[in-house]
Formats: sequence, C-alpha cells, structure tokens
Amino acid sequence: MLEVLARPGGRALSPICLPGYRAGMDPPNKGKRYPAEVLTRDEVHRLIAACGRGASGTRNRALITLLYRTGLRIAEALALEVKDIDLDAGAVAVLHGKGDRSRRVGIDPPAVAVLERWLERRRALGIPRGAPVFCTISQPRPGRPMYASVVREMLKDAAARAGIEKRVHPHGLRHTHAAELAREKVPVNLIQRQLGHKSLAVTAHYIDHLMPNEVIDAMRARDDWTAHEHASSLPSATTTSEADHTSAGITSHSPGRP
Repeated sequence: MLEVLARPGGRALSPICLPGYRAGMDPPNKGKRYPAEVLTRDEVHRLIAACGRGASGTRNRALITLLYRTGLRIAEALALEVKDIDLDAGAVAVLHGKGDRSRRVGIDPPAVAVLERWLERRRALGIPRGAPVFCTISQPRPGRPMYASVVREMLKDAAARAGIEKRVHPHGLRHTHAAELAREKVPVNLIQRQLGHKSLAVTAHYIDHLMPNEVIDAMRARDDWTAHEHASSLPSATTTSEADHTSAGITSHSPGRP
C-alpha cells in the first residue's frame, strides 16, 4: 500500500509525488522536449520569497538557493549530508554525481548564509546529523529523505504563488546558474567543473542552448554597414563649390560673351 505524504500542517500531497506511483509505466512527458526557460534574477527572488515561513519555508528557501547558486542536479542536492557542506570555505562536496563522478563546487557568501539558517533550524528540530541535509521535518520521524517529485511539486506551487508564468523546475535552476555564469564571463572550463560536465564541448553546447538571445543581441549590436553608402550619396565639397560658383554667374573664363 502506498504511503500517504503530507505537507507541514497535515495537507495531503498528491499520490503522484510518491516514487513508486508510476512504477512500470512510461512517464507522461516521454518523448516531449521543453525549451529551456532561464529565470531572471527578479523571478528567482520572488520564487524564494514565496516559500513562506516556518521550518519548511526555511528548508525550501535553502534548497532553492543551493540549486540556483551552485547548479547542482536535484539528485546531487538531495543526497548531500551535513559533512559535505563546508560553510567556512564556501564549498560543497558532491560525492556521487552523474556517472558517479565526484567534484567540489563553490557557493557564494550570501547563499552560505541562507544554508546556515536552515542548518541551525535543522539542529533545533532534533534531526539526526547523519540524515540528508534536505529532509522531511514532520513528526514523529523527521529526517527522512525527500523525494525529487516532492521538490518539483513544491517549486510549481511556489512559482504559482510568485506569479511566474515560466515552467519552474529543479533543472531550470541549474540552467539559470549556468546562464548567469556565462553572462558574467566566467571561463567555460570553470563552468564545466562547477556543473560536473564530462567535457568542455558539452558545456559549450549547454550554454549555447540556454542563451540563443545572446547571439541575436550580438548581431543587432553590430556597426551600421550602410553608413558608407549614406556617406557616398551626399554631394562632395568640390561638387558643391562648383555649383555655387556657376549659380553666381561667374563667367570670366568664357570668351566671346559681351
């Protein structure tokens, strides 16, 4: 029998959030391709602000901030333990990334502060240190792993409350992180290491896919190629001077006229 999931406060979650709900069935979005929709900074701020108060709000703000400011995959974020986060160094250790590759990523001080608030709240709730960083908080058994499907549902709800019309999902925050790094002119090899891509070519393709407008903007900002044509269509200084000279009736060099 499927376990019933509930939000803080006792409101039931949809059973589709349970990991075994569609066991043996194709996902409903199989074969579909969705365009990447990078969030603006204002949209991210609104998304975080929509998380609400209380312990669950503190946890969700920390999770969104982590995804946005590190570019971790959702599975990587939900697998983190407290020992994997070094607040003093501003670093997060991913022990089992895609392809079982490990890496160490950086996180900026404002994001560290958001994480620290959740870790303090987590300790106050009595959640065991060995439990995942982002875990359930409901009693009597807090500290259980969170499902990625629950996070997706949470992001959809927060986006609706924030009035964001774009499709908001965990990987979209990774897209937003990568796009911002590219706009900030961070070298591609550093973006590759942060995202955990296997090769530079993958990262370059990833960024190009996320930022097609950059190409359009660059082309629109090029010099006016018709400027020379405009200049050549204007009468030259010599031509103008000769025309003025003739119109003034100066004919001293024209013999045979009285």
